[in-house]
Amino acid sequence: MSYGEQIPVRSRREIDIMREAGRHVAEILLVLREQAKPGVKTIEFHRAAAAMIEERGLVSSFVGYGPGGLPPYPSTICISVNEEIVHGIPGSRELEKGDILSLDFGIMSEGFHGDSALTVPIGEVTEQAEILIDVTRECLYLGIEQMVPGNRLSDIGHAVETRAKAGGYSVVRQFVGHGIGKNLHEPPQIPNYGRPGRGPRLLPGMVFAIEPMVNVGTDKVRMLEDEWTAVTADGELSAHFEHTVLITEDGPEILTHVEGSH
Repeated sequence: MSYGEQIPVRSRREIDIMREAGRHVAEILLVLREQAKPGVKTIEFHRAAAAMIEERGLVSSFVGYGPGGLPPYPSTICISVNEEIVHGIPGSRELEKGDILSLDFGIMSEGFHGDSALTVPIGEVTEQAEILIDVTRECLYLGIEQMVPGNRLSDIGHAVETRAKAGGYSVVRQFVGHGIGKNLHEPPQIPNYGRPGRGPRLLPGMVFAIEPMVNVGTDKVRMLEDEWTAVTADGELSAHFEHTVLITEDGPEILTHVEGSH
């Protein structure tokens, strides 16, 4: 596995800006999470997020984003329901009791990005869905626990995959975590799988977006015609959690966490 370019180490000033960007992301996601109820159309999350971005004087990380020749992403937030893994586009779909919903959101503040995601139940959901959400959240935090100086980059994904497989789940391989800073996606790529003890040493000042995507069934992915929405190849449920995390001398600091957030 290639880990690509050198990993940036942030200055104190850059870290302070990223802390502020992360706070905005966490606070906005808290509001959006409260709106996740049966009967709500997915486009309403885009509208609410756009209003809060404007009110706070921020810039959307997602609107117009189109790497690798993809069509520009049209929304302030990615909305993925049930078998949709990631990058779903908001529209006229109404949430129904029993759905699970992934909210993936990012902003730029003073030239630096923050990025976070969570999956929530819509009303009462099946036991299978509840456990999937809980396990995926655990995967995120087990990966974050590996973000200490001296560990290797692959220790993060190994921790994620170990927990997912212990629960009988698969981790998505086509989409991965990433570095983040002046660009939404920066080196390195951070797979949610792999053997431990490989890749670069982790150093204080590195900032990563850790984002396990965990499926009930196969890890295989199918892309929809919009070229953005990724769904499970077998139609089974998928959950997604993400935090932007700083490595410090004392261990990981979650930049996209405020009181009450995931």
